[in-house]
Amino acid sequence: AAFIQWLIDPEPGPDARFQAYWQQERRSAAQISDTARLDRLYAQRDERRQAALPLLAANHAQSIFYQLDLSALATDYARSNHPLPAEPAQDEGEPLHLIHDRMFRAMVLRHRDQPDWSRYDAEAFGLLRKTLTAQIEPVQAHRNVLADQIVWARSPVRLDLAGGWTDTPPYCLLHGGRVVNLAAELNGQPPIQVYAKPLERPEIVIRSIDLSYEERLTTFEDLANYDQIGSAFAIPKAALALAGLLPAFARQPETSLARQLEAAGGGIELSLLAAVPKGSGLGTSSILAATVLGALSSYYELGWDLMEIGHRTLILEQLLTSGGGWQDQYGGILPGIKYLETVPGMDQRPQVRWLPDQFFRHPDQQACMLLYYTGITRVAHNILGEIVRGMFLNSSQHLSHIHQLYHHAQQTYEVIQRGQYRQLASMVRRTWELNRALDNGTNPPAVAAILAQVEDWLAGAKLLGAGGGGFLLMMAKDAQAAARVRESLCQNPPNALARFVEFAISDTGLQVTRS
Repeated sequence: AAFIQWLIDPEPGPDARFQAYWQQERRSAAQISDTARLDRLYAQRDERRQAALPLLAANHAQSIFYQLDLSALATDYARSNHPLPAEPAQDEGEPLHLIHDRMFRAMVLRHRDQPDWSRYDAEAFGLLRKTLTAQIEPVQAHRNVLADQIVWARSPVRLDLAGGWTDTPPYCLLHGGRVVNLAAELNGQPPIQVYAKPLERPEIVIRSIDLSYEERLTTFEDLANYDQIGSAFAIPKAALALAGLLPAFARQPETSLARQLEAAGGGIELSLLAAVPKGSGLGTSSILAATVLGALSSYYELGWDLMEIGHRTLILEQLLTSGGGWQDQYGGILPGIKYLETVPGMDQRPQVRWLPDQFFRHPDQQACMLLYYTGITRVAHNILGEIVRGMFLNSSQHLSHIHQLYHHAQQTYEVIQRGQYRQLASMVRRTWELNRALDNGTNPPAVAAILAQVEDWLAGAKLLGAGGGGFLLMMAKDAQAAARVRESLCQNPPNALARFVEFAISDTGLQVTRS
């Protein structure tokens, strides 16, 4: 301090203490930058960071460790020789902290090519599943139909316009979610349908009309294997379990499936129809799950409203181990076009704000909107798993894009309220850009070729859902441009399955009636 004061003194006197400093070589700021050993500086910083990492991890309860970019930290930690810190017990701390911990361990071991990484990865997803399913209260199934009656449930599909991925746990649990979507009928009808009717025998029969497949369930083991990915009837099995036909979800559990069914009023036959191609991007699996739950709620007198059906669908998808968010089921079972928003926390029942739908009803604008099945399929499960891992790890690469999607949903909501078609098309185009930035597999070459073929006539377009295939929503610049798009793709289709499908906004959402 004395030396600094001496330097800035207007009339400094001679001072032997500072003579040596004064006679040293002098360098400008630019010269200091040129001669500094930045490699040594960075190496020193890296060494100190490496030394601090295990201390931060061990003191996670009092530090910001789990709020950091754990993806980057896992890479740094894996380069060191540090052993993994002691594991917190599963009943210790916040559930989301434990999930972060398990995924951090998984990524460190994955970078080190150690096979045990998959155990921690599975534990992270399992903890999320356990946390969400703990909210479900057991129910008592009681048949509420006559012997000759059929309960008929049907739902439209979901077309997403903005905010996708923000509805997915754990992001929505930490930040809340925002989406804009609409319920749509295809070719004049709701394409997802479920029929439930009584059986005299105490057994469950599940049939798929579109898959031409049937399965009979006579034991709890038959019903409980819904967590097998790819199972034809995983969704209805999980729905039946949540309706109280498995002891874990029954208020009065019995010792066998036959006794559980007898207590509920007898056997049941479920017939399913999903008149939508697999991998469509229209939320079909989630909406089918919600439609089955809606049918069972009526059949067994469970009293679930649409909000509860949507919430139980979120739990159902966790039971299937496929995960997923809440926008698909609410997008289909709630009618019209809407802005759905949740707040941070475990209860992810959204607030619904209905939006004007003139874009989808006025003949001039309706003629400009085209729904095209690309004939290309991509299953969302693998995409979902990788992006959810990024959420578990607070990956800045993932979260920055999802934060943008979150804010973009509100901007889209405001544009729709103003009734500006071209601006809505721009919002849809921006959603597509953000989806591609989040997942580079969203726009494969075959899809890019379709868009390039008609790009000159479009004001906006996006693949629906997670992308990579399925249905393409196109918003043409005007009716004449829409006609050119139709002509081009009808004359030069990308494959034998590609086709235009007529759609109309649904005024009803989920409907449940009986004969």
